[in-house]
Amino acid sequence: MPRKTFNEKLNDSKDMPKIVELTDPASIARFHGSRMLIAPPVAYDGIMKRVPAGKLLTTNEIRDYLAREHGADFTCPLTAGIFINIAARASEERGADETPYWRTLKKGGELSEKYPGGPESQKALLEAEGHTVILKGRKLFVRDYEQKLFEL
Repeated sequence: MPRKTFNEKLNDSKDMPKIVELTDPASIARFHGSRMLIAPPVAYDGIMKRVPAGKLLTTNEIRDYLAREHGADFTCPLTAGIFINIAARASEERGADETPYWRTLKKGGELSEKYPGGPESQKALLEAEGHTVILKGRKLFVRDYEQKLFEL
């Protein structure tokens, strides 16, 4: 059976969105709640498409927004990371109807090593939009990213 394309993965919502009720006390304490949303990949793509040039989002802002929209305590961090990367790769695969994935940063304004072309490609795209990218240790970050956050 042939592998799915990233666009097929993006549009495969299966049984999502769904809210899973956690029962493990350590997990509930870690995430400050028991109601975990698993949102479909296309939900992340739709939010990422809304971010205009010059503005930024972080994965945490997207997760918090989706949790609020669905009445959950939090959004699954693992699937969020996977689905955001699927949105980025699907955009590259399409070549049209672009999702400006490079405007979505990791926690703390960090660039993603998993986006197409890696952090160097994301850096070039962000700098072309006027952002300043700096090196902290071995990782790249957008300087003062908090001042340029897009309000969801």
